[in-house]
Amino acid sequence: MAKTLASTRAGALNINFTLQVWKENHAYVAYAPEVDVSSCGDSLRQAKARLREAVSLFLEEASRLGTLGDILSESGFEREGNTYRPHRVLAREKVRLAVPVAS
Repeated sequence: MAKTLASTRAGALNINFTLQVWKENHAYVAYAPEVDVSSCGDSLRQAKARLREAVSLFLEEASRLGTLGDILSESGFEREGNTYRPHRVLAREKVRLAVPVAS
């Protein structure tokens, strides 16, 4: 599951990112690949909420340190006015690869 999210706080930059969620045992893991941040929760909703908080804290701290623009640029984001958008993904697919095992 992938979904693009954006901040909606007034007076803030809007950052669009992909949210992926999968289940590991009894936990739901949420991941934002563009910024390499993850979180987890006991439910899909909780994992997504915790990821939004984790990404927000990461970006707020980067802003406070004066490195937000550099981090977003290095992560492939492009600024359009008050919004940062990740580069457009042209292809996404699952690949199966046979890897020889040393004996």
